[in-house]
Amino acid sequence: MKVALIHDWLTGMRGGERVLEIFCQLFPQADIFTLLHIKGSLSPAIEQRNIKTSFLQNLPWVSQKYRFYLPLMPTAIEQFNLEGYDLVISCSHCAAKGVITDPETCHICYCFTPMRYVWDLYHQYFGQKKLGWFSRWLIPPLINYLRIWDCTSTNRVDYFVAISHHVARRIKKYYQRESQVIYPPINTALFTPQNGPEDYFLMVTAFAPYKRVDLAIKAFNLLNYPLKIVGTGPDEKYLKSIAQKNITFLGWQPDEALRELYSGCRALIFPGKEDFGLTPLEAQSAGRPVIAYGHGGVLETVIPINPINKETEGEDCPTGVFFYEQSPEDLVRAIRYFETTEDIFGQEKIREHALRFSPSIFKERIKTFIADTYEEFQQHKGYLSVISKKDVRA
Repeated sequence: MKVALIHDWLTGMRGGERVLEIFCQLFPQADIFTLLHIKGSLSPAIEQRNIKTSFLQNLPWVSQKYRFYLPLMPTAIEQFNLEGYDLVISCSHCAAKGVITDPETCHICYCFTPMRYVWDLYHQYFGQKKLGWFSRWLIPPLINYLRIWDCTSTNRVDYFVAISHHVARRIKKYYQRESQVIYPPINTALFTPQNGPEDYFLMVTAFAPYKRVDLAIKAFNLLNYPLKIVGTGPDEKYLKSIAQKNITFLGWQPDEALRELYSGCRALIFPGKEDFGLTPLEAQSAGRPVIAYGHGGVLETVIPINPINKETEGEDCPTGVFFYEQSPEDLVRAIRYFETTEDIFGQEKIREHALRFSPSIFKERIKTFIADTYEEFQQHKGYLSVISKKDVRA
Protein backbone atom coordinates (compact mmCIF):
# COMPACT_ATOMS: atom_id res chain seq x y z
CA MET A 1 0.00 0.00 0.00
CA LYS A 2 1.39 3.40 -1.01
CA VAL A 3 0.91 6.01 1.73
CA ALA A 4 1.41 9.80 1.86
CA LEU A 5 1.52 11.90 5.01
CA ILE A 6 0.55 15.58 4.63
CA HIS A 7 1.57 18.17 7.23
CA ASP A 8 1.02 21.92 7.13
CA TRP A 9 4.62 22.92 7.83
CA LEU A 10 7.64 21.40 9.53
CA THR A 11 9.39 24.09 11.55
CA GLY A 12 9.90 22.44 14.95
CA MET A 13 8.83 19.62 17.26
CA ARG A 14 5.52 20.56 18.82
CA GLY A 15 2.37 18.54 19.52
CA GLY A 16 1.41 18.14 15.87
CA GLU A 17 4.87 16.89 14.94
CA ARG A 18 4.71 14.32 17.76
CA VAL A 19 1.57 12.96 16.11
CA LEU A 20 3.31 12.92 12.71
CA GLU A 21 6.19 11.03 14.32
CA ILE A 22 3.82 8.22 15.30
CA PHE A 23 2.34 8.12 11.79
CA CYS A 24 5.91 7.72 10.55
CA GLN A 25 6.31 4.71 12.85
CA LEU A 26 3.05 3.18 11.61
CA PHE A 27 3.95 3.77 7.94
CA PRO A 28 7.75 3.58 7.67
CA GLN A 29 7.73 3.80 3.86
CA ALA A 30 5.35 6.76 3.60
CA ASP A 31 6.33 9.97 1.81
CA ILE A 32 5.83 13.29 3.62
CA PHE A 33 4.42 16.35 1.84
CA THR A 34 4.59 19.74 3.56
CA LEU A 35 4.36 23.41 2.62
CA LEU A 36 7.84 24.10 3.99
CA HIS A 37 10.55 22.35 5.95
CA ILE A 38 13.26 23.87 8.14
CA LYS A 39 15.90 21.17 7.98
CA GLY A 40 17.25 19.97 11.30
CA SER A 41 14.29 21.28 13.32
CA LEU A 42 12.62 17.87 13.74
CA SER A 43 13.30 14.49 15.26
CA PRO A 44 15.39 11.96 13.28
CA ALA A 45 12.27 9.83 12.78
CA ILE A 46 10.86 12.62 10.60
CA GLU A 47 14.05 14.15 9.18
CA GLN A 48 15.19 10.87 7.63
CA ARG A 49 12.01 10.52 5.59
CA ASN A 50 11.43 11.52 1.98
CA ILE A 51 10.09 15.07 2.56
CA LYS A 52 8.61 16.95 -0.39
CA THR A 53 7.97 20.69 -0.06
CA SER A 54 5.90 23.22 -2.01
CA PHE A 55 7.01 26.32 -3.91
CA LEU A 56 6.73 28.26 -0.64
CA GLN A 57 10.04 26.68 0.39
CA ASN A 58 11.91 28.99 -1.99
CA LEU A 59 10.17 32.27 -1.17
CA PRO A 60 12.01 35.07 0.73
CA TRP A 61 12.17 34.91 4.54
CA VAL A 62 9.80 31.93 4.58
CA SER A 63 11.42 30.23 7.58
CA GLN A 64 10.60 33.20 9.85
CA LYS A 65 7.61 34.78 8.09
CA TYR A 66 5.76 31.79 6.66
CA ARG A 67 2.43 32.87 8.18
CA PHE A 68 2.52 35.95 5.95
CA TYR A 69 2.19 33.56 2.99
CA LEU A 70 -1.16 32.26 4.27
CA PRO A 71 -3.10 33.42 1.16
CA LEU A 72 -0.79 31.31 -1.03
CA MET A 73 -1.11 28.14 1.03
CA PRO A 74 -4.30 26.78 -0.62
CA THR A 75 -2.64 27.00 -4.04
CA ALA A 76 0.59 25.52 -2.71
CA ILE A 77 -1.08 22.52 -1.08
CA GLU A 78 -3.09 21.78 -4.23
CA GLN A 79 0.09 21.55 -6.34
CA PHE A 80 1.21 18.28 -4.76
CA ASN A 81 0.87 15.32 -7.10
CA LEU A 82 -0.65 12.46 -5.10
CA GLU A 83 -1.45 10.26 -8.08
CA GLY A 84 -1.13 6.56 -7.31
CA TYR A 85 -1.36 6.77 -3.51
CA ASP A 86 -3.74 4.32 -1.83
CA LEU A 87 -3.95 6.17 1.48
CA VAL A 88 -3.41 9.83 2.35
CA ILE A 89 -3.31 11.00 5.98
CA SER A 90 -3.33 14.74 6.50
CA CYS A 91 -2.39 16.30 9.85
CA SER A 92 -4.11 19.64 9.52
CA HIS A 93 -4.70 22.87 11.38
CA CYS A 94 -4.44 25.05 8.30
CA ALA A 95 -4.25 23.84 4.69
CA ALA A 96 -3.04 20.23 4.73
CA LYS A 97 -6.51 18.72 4.43
CA GLY A 98 -6.97 20.55 1.10
CA VAL A 99 -4.72 18.24 -0.94
CA ILE A 100 -6.28 16.84 -4.10
CA THR A 101 -6.29 13.04 -4.35
CA ASP A 102 -7.45 10.43 -6.85
CA PRO A 103 -11.04 9.20 -6.45
CA GLU A 104 -9.60 5.78 -5.55
CA THR A 105 -7.49 7.24 -2.72
CA CYS A 106 -8.72 7.09 0.87
CA HIS A 107 -8.09 10.45 2.59
CA ILE A 108 -8.16 10.56 6.41
CA CYS A 109 -7.69 13.95 8.09
CA TYR A 110 -6.39 14.10 11.65
CA CYS A 111 -7.70 17.59 12.42
CA PHE A 112 -6.02 19.61 15.15
CA THR A 113 -8.52 22.42 14.58
CA PRO A 114 -10.36 24.26 11.82
CA MET A 115 -8.30 27.34 10.88
CA ARG A 116 -8.41 29.39 14.08
CA TYR A 117 -7.49 32.69 12.45
CA VAL A 118 -10.34 32.63 9.94
CA TRP A 119 -13.08 31.36 12.27
CA ASP A 120 -13.54 31.87 16.02
CA LEU A 121 -10.22 33.67 16.66
CA TYR A 122 -10.47 35.99 13.67
CA HIS A 123 -11.00 39.12 15.76
CA GLN A 124 -8.14 38.24 18.12
CA TYR A 125 -5.75 37.96 15.17
CA PHE A 126 -7.19 40.61 12.84
CA GLY A 127 -9.35 42.91 14.96
CA GLN A 128 -9.67 46.54 13.82
CA LYS A 129 -7.31 47.75 16.54
CA LYS A 130 -4.59 45.37 15.32
CA LEU A 131 -4.62 46.50 11.68
CA GLY A 132 -3.38 49.58 9.87
CA TRP A 133 -5.62 51.46 7.45
CA PHE A 134 -4.39 49.47 4.43
CA SER A 135 -4.76 46.09 6.15
CA ARG A 136 -8.32 46.94 7.14
CA TRP A 137 -9.18 46.94 3.44
CA LEU A 138 -6.94 44.03 2.43
CA ILE A 139 -7.40 41.44 5.18
CA PRO A 140 -11.22 40.93 5.24
CA PRO A 141 -11.50 39.89 1.53
CA LEU A 142 -8.52 37.55 1.91
CA ILE A 143 -10.04 35.96 5.01
CA ASN A 144 -13.36 35.59 3.24
CA TYR A 145 -11.60 33.74 0.40
CA LEU A 146 -9.83 31.48 2.92
CA ARG A 147 -13.11 30.66 4.68
CA ILE A 148 -14.70 29.65 1.35
CA TRP A 149 -11.69 27.52 0.42
CA ASP A 150 -11.50 26.00 3.91
CA CYS A 151 -15.13 24.83 3.72
CA THR A 152 -14.89 23.66 0.11
CA SER A 153 -11.74 21.64 0.70
CA THR A 154 -13.42 19.57 3.43
CA ASN A 155 -15.23 17.71 0.63
CA ARG A 156 -11.88 16.20 -0.32
CA VAL A 157 -11.65 14.39 3.03
CA ASP A 158 -13.26 10.95 3.37
CA TYR A 159 -12.92 10.63 7.16
CA PHE A 160 -12.25 13.21 9.87
CA VAL A 161 -10.56 12.51 13.20
CA ALA A 162 -10.69 15.29 15.83
CA ILE A 163 -8.22 15.76 18.67
CA SER A 164 -11.04 16.49 21.16
CA HIS A 165 -14.79 16.71 21.45
CA HIS A 166 -14.34 20.49 21.52
CA VAL A 167 -12.72 20.34 18.07
CA ALA A 168 -15.32 17.82 16.85
CA ARG A 169 -18.03 20.36 17.65
CA ARG A 170 -16.14 23.03 15.71
CA ILE A 171 -15.73 20.67 12.73
CA LYS A 172 -19.48 20.10 12.80
CA LYS A 173 -20.17 23.84 13.15
CA TYR A 174 -17.89 25.11 10.36
CA TYR A 175 -17.60 22.11 8.03
CA GLN A 176 -20.89 20.28 8.63
CA ARG A 177 -18.94 17.02 8.96
CA GLU A 178 -18.94 14.32 11.63
CA SER A 179 -15.66 13.19 13.15
CA GLN A 180 -14.22 10.50 15.38
CA VAL A 181 -12.40 11.74 18.51
CA ILE A 182 -8.97 10.25 19.20
CA TYR A 183 -6.91 12.21 21.71
CA PRO A 184 -3.30 13.03 20.72
CA PRO A 185 -0.47 11.57 22.80
CA ILE A 186 1.92 13.12 25.29
CA ASN A 187 5.38 11.83 26.12
CA THR A 188 4.55 10.06 29.38
CA ALA A 189 7.97 8.37 29.39
CA LEU A 190 9.76 11.73 29.44
CA PHE A 191 7.50 13.75 31.73
CA THR A 192 7.71 11.83 34.99
CA PRO A 193 7.65 12.87 38.68
CA GLN A 194 11.10 13.89 39.90
CA ASN A 195 11.67 15.83 43.10
CA GLY A 196 8.94 17.33 45.24
CA PRO A 197 7.39 20.70 44.36
CA GLU A 198 9.33 23.91 44.91
CA ASP A 199 7.97 27.38 45.58
CA TYR A 200 7.01 28.51 42.07
CA PHE A 201 4.18 28.26 39.56
CA LEU A 202 4.79 27.51 35.88
CA MET A 203 3.52 28.42 32.41
CA VAL A 204 4.64 26.72 29.18
CA THR A 205 3.22 28.52 26.18
CA ALA A 206 3.71 30.48 22.99
CA PHE A 207 3.26 34.23 23.40
CA ALA A 208 0.14 34.61 21.24
CA PRO A 209 -2.88 36.73 22.22
CA TYR A 210 -5.32 33.85 22.77
CA LYS A 211 -2.91 32.15 25.19
CA ARG A 212 -3.72 34.96 27.70
CA VAL A 213 -0.25 35.14 29.16
CA ASP A 214 -1.05 38.76 29.99
CA LEU A 215 -3.84 37.60 32.30
CA ALA A 216 -1.47 35.33 34.23
CA ILE A 217 1.16 38.06 34.54
CA LYS A 218 -1.39 40.54 35.91
CA ALA A 219 -2.64 37.96 38.42
CA PHE A 220 0.87 37.17 39.66
CA ASN A 221 1.70 40.87 39.82
CA LEU A 222 -1.15 41.09 42.35
CA LEU A 223 -0.05 37.98 44.26
CA ASN A 224 3.70 38.62 44.07
CA TYR A 225 4.24 34.84 43.88
CA PRO A 226 7.10 33.37 41.81
CA LEU A 227 6.01 32.51 38.25
CA LYS A 228 8.32 30.93 35.66
CA ILE A 229 7.29 31.25 32.01
CA VAL A 230 8.71 28.97 29.32
CA GLY A 231 8.15 30.19 25.77
CA THR A 232 8.60 32.95 23.22
CA GLY A 233 6.45 34.67 20.63
CA PRO A 234 5.34 37.93 19.04
CA ASP A 235 3.99 39.42 22.30
CA GLU A 236 7.21 38.86 24.24
CA LYS A 237 8.32 42.49 24.44
CA TYR A 238 4.93 43.66 25.70
CA LEU A 239 4.60 40.82 28.23
CA LYS A 240 8.04 41.51 29.70
CA SER A 241 7.17 45.20 29.99
CA ILE A 242 4.18 44.51 32.27
CA ALA A 243 5.79 41.81 34.44
CA GLN A 244 7.19 42.47 37.91
CA LYS A 245 10.41 40.96 39.28
CA ASN A 246 8.66 37.88 40.68
CA ILE A 247 8.06 36.68 37.10
CA THR A 248 10.90 35.00 35.22
CA PHE A 249 11.01 34.47 31.44
CA LEU A 250 13.03 31.38 30.48
CA GLY A 251 12.56 31.22 26.70
CA TRP A 252 12.07 27.79 25.17
CA GLN A 253 13.72 24.98 27.14
CA PRO A 254 14.98 21.52 26.08
CA ASP A 255 12.91 18.51 27.08
CA GLU A 256 15.10 17.50 30.03
CA ALA A 257 14.95 20.99 31.54
CA LEU A 258 11.21 21.14 30.91
CA ARG A 259 10.71 17.86 32.76
CA GLU A 260 12.47 19.31 35.82
CA LEU A 261 10.39 22.48 35.62
CA TYR A 262 7.14 20.55 35.41
CA SER A 263 7.93 18.24 38.29
CA GLY A 264 9.17 21.10 40.47
CA CYS A 265 6.26 23.51 40.13
CA ARG A 266 3.43 23.87 42.61
CA ALA A 267 0.97 23.94 39.70
CA LEU A 268 0.79 24.73 36.00
CA ILE A 269 -1.09 27.94 35.10
CA PHE A 270 -3.24 27.59 31.96
CA PRO A 271 -5.35 30.73 31.38
CA GLY A 272 -6.22 30.35 27.67
CA LYS A 273 -8.96 28.50 25.83
CA GLU A 274 -7.38 25.69 23.80
CA ASP A 275 -8.61 23.07 21.37
CA PHE A 276 -6.95 20.37 23.47
CA GLY A 277 -3.97 21.56 25.50
CA LEU A 278 -0.87 19.38 25.70
CA THR A 279 0.93 21.25 28.48
CA PRO A 280 -1.71 20.51 31.16
CA LEU A 281 -1.28 16.81 30.41
CA GLU A 282 2.52 17.07 30.41
CA ALA A 283 2.34 18.67 33.86
CA GLN A 284 -0.05 15.97 35.07
CA SER A 285 2.25 13.29 33.65
CA ALA A 286 4.92 14.80 35.93
CA GLY A 287 2.48 14.50 38.83
CA ARG A 288 1.61 18.19 39.14
CA PRO A 289 -1.88 19.78 39.25
CA VAL A 290 -3.24 22.42 36.87
CA ILE A 291 -5.01 25.74 37.46
CA ALA A 292 -6.91 26.35 34.22
CA TYR A 293 -9.59 28.42 32.54
CA GLY A 294 -12.51 25.99 32.54
CA HIS A 295 -13.43 26.06 28.84
CA GLY A 296 -12.38 24.22 25.68
CA GLY A 297 -10.28 21.09 25.48
CA VAL A 298 -9.05 21.32 29.07
CA LEU A 299 -12.48 20.07 30.17
CA GLU A 300 -11.47 16.72 28.66
CA THR A 301 -7.96 16.51 30.14
CA VAL A 302 -8.20 17.96 33.67
CA ILE A 303 -10.47 16.71 36.45
CA PRO A 304 -11.45 19.73 38.59
CA ILE A 305 -11.63 19.45 42.33
CA ASN A 306 -15.14 19.21 43.76
CA PRO A 307 -15.54 22.40 45.84
CA ILE A 308 -18.30 20.81 47.95
CA ASN A 309 -16.82 17.61 49.33
CA LYS A 310 -13.26 17.73 47.92
CA GLU A 311 -13.33 14.01 47.17
CA THR A 312 -10.01 12.35 46.46
CA GLU A 313 -11.02 8.70 46.31
CA GLY A 314 -12.11 6.71 43.29
CA GLU A 315 -11.30 6.74 39.62
CA ASP A 316 -11.86 10.45 39.10
CA CYS A 317 -9.37 11.84 41.58
CA PRO A 318 -9.09 15.62 41.03
CA THR A 319 -6.10 16.85 39.03
CA GLY A 320 -6.69 20.60 39.04
CA VAL A 321 -8.72 23.73 39.77
CA PHE A 322 -10.81 25.68 37.24
CA PHE A 323 -11.69 29.36 37.03
CA TYR A 324 -14.46 30.52 34.73
CA GLU A 325 -13.89 34.20 33.98
CA GLN A 326 -10.80 35.34 32.09
CA SER A 327 -9.82 38.06 34.51
CA PRO A 328 -6.79 38.46 36.80
CA GLU A 329 -9.08 38.63 39.81
CA ASP A 330 -10.76 35.31 39.04
CA LEU A 331 -7.41 33.62 38.47
CA VAL A 332 -6.17 35.01 41.79
CA ARG A 333 -9.24 33.53 43.51
CA ALA A 334 -8.54 30.14 41.88
CA ILE A 335 -4.91 30.21 43.05
CA ARG A 336 -5.93 31.09 46.60
CA TYR A 337 -8.49 28.28 46.55
CA PHE A 338 -5.79 25.93 45.27
CA GLU A 339 -3.63 26.86 48.25
CA THR A 340 -6.36 25.72 50.64
CA THR A 341 -6.61 22.34 48.88
CA GLU A 342 -3.00 21.80 47.76
CA ASP A 343 -2.44 18.79 50.02
CA ILE A 344 -5.34 16.92 48.41
CA PHE A 345 -3.64 16.49 45.03
CA GLY A 346 -1.85 13.14 44.96
CA GLN A 347 1.16 12.90 42.66
CA GLU A 348 0.62 9.28 41.66
CA LYS A 349 -3.13 9.72 41.09
CA ILE A 350 -2.49 12.73 38.87
CA ARG A 351 0.07 10.84 36.82
CA GLU A 352 -2.25 7.83 36.57
CA HIS A 353 -4.82 10.07 34.91
CA ALA A 354 -2.25 11.38 32.41
CA LEU A 355 -1.23 7.85 31.42
CA ARG A 356 -4.59 7.53 29.61
CA PHE A 357 -2.99 9.78 26.96
CA SER A 358 0.17 7.75 26.41
CA PRO A 359 1.66 7.22 22.91
CA SER A 360 0.94 3.48 23.03
CA ILE A 361 -2.79 4.09 23.58
CA PHE A 362 -2.91 6.67 20.79
CA LYS A 363 -1.02 4.38 18.42
CA GLU A 364 -3.40 1.49 19.01
CA ARG A 365 -6.55 3.62 18.63
CA ILE A 366 -5.43 5.43 15.48
CA LYS A 367 -4.14 2.21 13.93
CA THR A 368 -7.50 0.51 14.49
CA PHE A 369 -9.38 3.52 13.11
CA ILE A 370 -7.24 3.66 9.96
CA ALA A 371 -7.59 -0.07 9.34
CA ASP A 372 -11.38 -0.01 9.79
CA THR A 373 -12.02 3.08 7.69
CA TYR A 374 -9.66 2.00 4.92
CA GLU A 375 -11.47 -1.35 4.72
CA GLU A 376 -14.83 0.44 4.66
CA PHE A 377 -13.58 2.76 1.90
CA GLN A 378 -12.34 -0.18 -0.17
CA GLN A 379 -15.64 -2.02 0.21
CA HIS A 380 -17.58 1.09 -0.80
CA LYS A 381 -15.26 1.62 -3.77
CA GLY A 382 -15.75 -2.00 -4.82
CA TYR A 383 -19.53 -1.64 -4.56
CA LEU A 384 -19.46 1.41 -6.81
CA SER A 385 -17.27 -0.45 -9.29
CA VAL A 386 -19.76 -3.34 -9.48
CA ILE A 387 -22.65 -0.93 -10.01
CA SER A 388 -20.74 0.79 -12.78
CA LYS A 389 -20.03 -2.50 -14.60
CA LYS A 390 -23.68 -3.52 -14.35
CA ASP A 391 -24.70 -0.20 -15.82
CA VAL A 392 -22.32 -0.72 -18.76
CA ARG A 393 -23.63 -4.23 -19.46
CA ALA A 394 -27.23 -2.97 -19.34
